[in-house]
Amino acid sequence: MSLLRRWFDPIRSGWFYNKPSRQAVLSTEQGLSVYLRLDDVYSYLTAQQLPQLEDILSDELKPLKVIISNRSAEAPNHMSEAEWHNYCLNDAQILSKQHRFSFHETPEQPKPEALLQAETILKNTPLRGQDFLYLLEDVFHMLWQKQDGKLRTLYAMASKHHRAQHFEERIFNDTPVLASYFEFGERKYHAVDDLLRLTRRLRQQKLLTDNPIFLINHIEWREHLISDAEELNEIQALDPELDLYVALEDPISWLLLAYIKEELADYYNIRLNIYPLSYHGRDLFDWGLATRLSKRTGVSFTPFCRPDQQATVQMANLYYSVPEEQRIDAMYKILHAVWCKGKDLSFKPHFQQLQQELELTTFSTEDVVGKLAENDMHCEMKSQPDFPVLELRIDGQSYVFNSLYRVWMIESIFSNVLEEKYKSENIAENELRKNEER
Repeated sequence: MSLLRRWFDPIRSGWFYNKPSRQAVLSTEQGLSVYLRLDDVYSYLTAQQLPQLEDILSDELKPLKVIISNRSAEAPNHMSEAEWHNYCLNDAQILSKQHRFSFHETPEQPKPEALLQAETILKNTPLRGQDFLYLLEDVFHMLWQKQDGKLRTLYAMASKHHRAQHFEERIFNDTPVLASYFEFGERKYHAVDDLLRLTRRLRQQKLLTDNPIFLINHIEWREHLISDAEELNEIQALDPELDLYVALEDPISWLLLAYIKEELADYYNIRLNIYPLSYHGRDLFDWGLATRLSKRTGVSFTPFCRPDQQATVQMANLYYSVPEEQRIDAMYKILHAVWCKGKDLSFKPHFQQLQQELELTTFSTEDVVGKLAENDMHCEMKSQPDFPVLELRIDGQSYVFNSLYRVWMIESIFSNVLEEKYKSENIAENELRKNEER
């Protein structure tokens, strides 16, 4: 690592984190735009929120600009198109269950013919404003709820009675859109994951006429979905296990591990397993995003020294040299040293200092680089678009998800497991009662 980075990173990051944060006022000149794709399942979930959002927008942001693209961006993390579609369908199904979106039990990608029909309907309709948004929601329902007959009927009417309309707030183009997002003040907000952040921003700038009520089952950081002692004991008795695949040069790995270890692991009796990955170049991250996430999660952060490839190997070397039963605590200390104390573990004095803290006298004889490559392979097999990758095992079931944005799924899964358990017990009791009555 360069001397400049080793010494300047901690100074700069500490200043960046602690500088007085004056909330920038974003420009309203371009209004609020939402980017959709008819064959994007996240756009389907988004469309169900748009009429309500339009209803509470101030006149300054009306009308909501809708951009419908017919082109997808490249799938992330080297995923194939099929892997990406499969991931999105599964993820959207989880989101729909959590937040009560309308969704088909066995969703499928819409057929090309249906997509062309839907596009014609939306291009030809003279409806505007909220009326158009309700139509947009209905068309998405037809596409994703397999209502082909309704779609064909509406298409026939639109083709026969209307011609293509041209409105400033309704644009059809080929802008690459991977997943639906909002754009406001030249900033992008993921249409589902960042919806609450967007509405907080709009509310701060007094651009909403009423309180936004979206994603009502959202689980806030440091709040627990399960607090009843009996239910908590039942989850703990199931011995949940959580695998974390983490890129050591990524600050999100630290934020996620720290949050889970401090807030969830002991509370739910989760056994953690950590699989460090080889260097993936994630030290070139958005400092503002990492800072915001650290403050939202309540996890300490900065001063840091971004690890390079050499540093990540040394971090892994320390981790695999610690006895297996101590490795979770060791990784916590390693990442804390890097992301909260500004240590460069490719720098011998810093490395030796942490070695002493971990009470290491000898190092692992394992091929650490080979071990990281093996972890990479197992992680890739999970077919996830982002890091860190998490796999939760409980009650004979396995659940795979990714990123800090999906940590809430841990508690949601626990809640669902209990719900299914109680249902099964009730069914068994009812059957037993019926047998006794006979």
